[in-house]
Amino acid sequence: MIFTSDKDYKSTKKIKQGVSKIKEEFEPLAKWIDQKYDVKTLNVLFDYMDNIKSHPRLQVCLEYASDKGKFMDNRTYNFDVRKQKEIAKKFGEITSNYELKNKPSWIQRILGLTYKSKNLYVYFTDFESIAKIEANESIPDKEIIQLKSRLNNQELWEIDKKFDGVTFFLFTDELLKKYQDSETHKIWNGQYFHLLTNYDEFGYFKKDYFYVHLDSKENFDNNYESNWFYYYK
Repeated sequence: MIFTSDKDYKSTKKIKQGVSKIKEEFEPLAKWIDQKYDVKTLNVLFDYMDNIKSHPRLQVCLEYASDKGKFMDNRTYNFDVRKQKEIAKKFGEITSNYELKNKPSWIQRILGLTYKSKNLYVYFTDFESIAKIEANESIPDKEIIQLKSRLNNQELWEIDKKFDGVTFFLFTDELLKKYQDSETHKIWNGQYFHLLTNYDEFGYFKKDYFYVHLDSKENFDNNYESNWFYYYK
């Protein structure tokens, strides 16, 4: 789950909205993860890497970015191997019991309904990060233009939103220094946040932690060849 267009994100969003539920067989695992690691699991998704049956994988979709952080190894910045193994083991126990209880083994084999836990790769994503991107990028361009018009500042060149953030571009580096952390900058923070809340369906953006980034057209032209692709690369 990386983009707002991913089917995994869309299915998890429906769970968050209360439109659908996590798969019945994964509910016990989600509850176990929440209790053991003090997190909130929204969804659990099982598939095979490159559709190869010998490479099963399990996506644990947590709600918050801070929850995902609990499964990272601070030394290597990779997933915590111990926790991956713990969840893989628990997944094998729970799904094995579910399959024995609910489906005859011959039906499982024919329809491919068994969950393979051997060599299972467990990885973690969070819903909040993608939802914040969706909220920010849902703001129509015309509303950005209207905001710039209301601000009515001749020293402001452009307002550009990307991913989960926004950058206000002044014309020069000198103007950038003038506005950085100024009272005007604080006003811009508030104005953009107010606009953003109209599209933040789940309220993930918090005013005290929201920050409008400032940059300059001079920097954009001189160091990024006036190219948005280079700027955000």
